[in-house]
Amino acid sequence: MLKAADLPDTIPIFPLPGALLLPRSRLPLHIFEPRYLQMLDDALKTPERFIGMVQPNEVPGRSGPGLQMIGCAGRLTQFSETEDNRYLITLTGISRFRVQSEVSGFTPYRRCEVTWDGFGRDLGNAEVDGSFDREMFLNLLGRYFEARSLSADWETLKDADNELLINSLSMMLDFEPEDKQALLEAPSLSTRRETLVTLIEFAMRGGAEGEVMQ
Repeated sequence: MLKAADLPDTIPIFPLPGALLLPRSRLPLHIFEPRYLQMLDDALKTPERFIGMVQPNEVPGRSGPGLQMIGCAGRLTQFSETEDNRYLITLTGISRFRVQSEVSGFTPYRRCEVTWDGFGRDLGNAEVDGSFDREMFLNLLGRYFEARSLSADWETLKDADNELLINSLSMMLDFEPEDKQALLEAPSLSTRRETLVTLIEFAMRGGAEGEVMQ
């Protein structure tokens, strides 16, 4: 199990709007841009194999794209190369971090100095949500999927532990980038579950449009 002292001070950054990675969860990605292929090659040469997922944060009047202050680092745990030199990779979430500053250099991709302070819980065992009403939550989710005419593997959902269920849905459901950021920054699993329920209920009332799954 990793400790905070094992985490690097500088990591490569993959700014991708709407993409959410959470600790102990897995995010599949398709890498094809040359700068991110270089990032992937460089990450594979490090002992941590970390890539930091951060959502862009467009600031009016600022030159160049900004970044959200909080992201999540993932370890590269799976990758395969296609015949046209693209990669299908999987990142496994390790810990959230706070961006300190962007590092200037010669890499075609962005790098940031980060701090892991305040996210020590991410490195531990799965979180527990003691007030989670699983039956009520699954009923709400069923109504949501039915309203969107979507299917789901209900046996897998029912068998998933609480953290995996809540985090996986937070990552997969199609919410606005600022809503994804709120799910990422939730200080506890119970807060993330409450936020997720609020977003689902809002969407069911017609407050959001679009397909559910990314």
